[in-house]
Amino acid sequence: MNSARFLTATIVLMAMIVFVPLADAAKSLQGAPLPSAHEKYLAYFEEVYKVMQDNYFFDVRRSDFERFLQVFDEKIYPAILLEKKSNDYVRWRSAAYLVEMLKQPDDLFSRYWPPKPAEKFVKEVYGKKVDLGIVGHLIDKGYVVDFIEPRSDAHEKGLRDNDLVVRIDGADVLGMGEGKIQDKLNPLEGTKVLIDYFSGTTRTPGVVEAVSREYFKQGVFIKSTGIPDIYCLDLQKFNQGTPEDFARLLGVLQSQNPKGLIIDLRGNPGGPPLAARAISAFFLPNGEQLVYFEGRKRPKAELDIPVLPSHYHIDWPIAVLVDKGTGSAAELFSGVLQDRKRAIVFGEDTAGQVLLKSMYDLSDGSTLALVNARGHFPDGRPFPFDGVHPNEYFPQDQKENMVGLAAKYLYLKGQGKI
Repeated sequence: MNSARFLTATIVLMAMIVFVPLADAAKSLQGAPLPSAHEKYLAYFEEVYKVMQDNYFFDVRRSDFERFLQVFDEKIYPAILLEKKSNDYVRWRSAAYLVEMLKQPDDLFSRYWPPKPAEKFVKEVYGKKVDLGIVGHLIDKGYVVDFIEPRSDAHEKGLRDNDLVVRIDGADVLGMGEGKIQDKLNPLEGTKVLIDYFSGTTRTPGVVEAVSREYFKQGVFIKSTGIPDIYCLDLQKFNQGTPEDFARLLGVLQSQNPKGLIIDLRGNPGGPPLAARAISAFFLPNGEQLVYFEGRKRPKAELDIPVLPSHYHIDWPIAVLVDKGTGSAAELFSGVLQDRKRAIVFGEDTAGQVLLKSMYDLSDGSTLALVNARGHFPDGRPFPFDGVHPNEYFPQDQKENMVGLAAKYLYLKGQGKI
């Protein structure tokens, strides 16, 4: 063997001698090998199970969790491997299935949300929106503003209902079409939009630069009843802006010297209980206990009726309209007014969901929406799971007539004929 080949062989042997111990040392420093994708899934499922076990109102059985793991190993995981889905897809779809297995079958709220859908869901739950807050329609002279959200930046800058938009960012709206106009009025958050318009009242021109931003949607609207001196407030959803909207519109009605009020909660899925608490102060004795919530692992939390100056208190006869879509804070409000004999309730049984709900963030940005407490009347009676039962039943086929029927009832009551 010549010297050059000998040197090469020696270097190779030395490298092998040095490499093996270093590799072993590296392994010893790193500890156990990195967990496999399957092991990461199992750890994530344990996280989901633990959050539900610690916070869910109903019992969460370990046997159901172990049954899910068996289904995951035997069916879900092999099928997904064949489909060559991403790790995120496997984790999110499987976690959603796990929550469905662990929660109660009639629980309509508790659910698993991956990161992006979770962000959208949270905004919907809290009644938040991100846009310019402008809704309208196109005519031969421009784009008429039918409604503008009162907490939007465009409203703050001076745009109002019935204003006529003629240009958006310098472009004539007549050359756009309604679809393109709506795209312009619903830009990404933080976008500035220049709007040229004519005032619907003074017919004078104006310009606003509105910013697309997050706000609480208006959820209270005045609805016609067809009967003089009887008015209706349509509460479509509760959110943090509901008390402000309710007080503002109630002030409008007070100036008309009403003889009765209808509160339409049909299809109202609820929202924050604090919003229902706030508007209860207009109708019930202030300072008293309204309801309380108590959970399996959650201490008793009482809600009292806020204190308002006496001139805000409403003593008119009240009718409340409900249906099976009336849930959460909406049925809490209707149930309390009925229980205290402050209102007569018309319609169908409500959803039976007077439950406190919360959102819990997971390690990957996903969210668990969970029921964690049940509502009770001050005397300890729980709100029934079969819902608030109306004083007068009206089926869905009379939905269009219910406001009129309730208005007639209040009118006759005011005349002393009921």
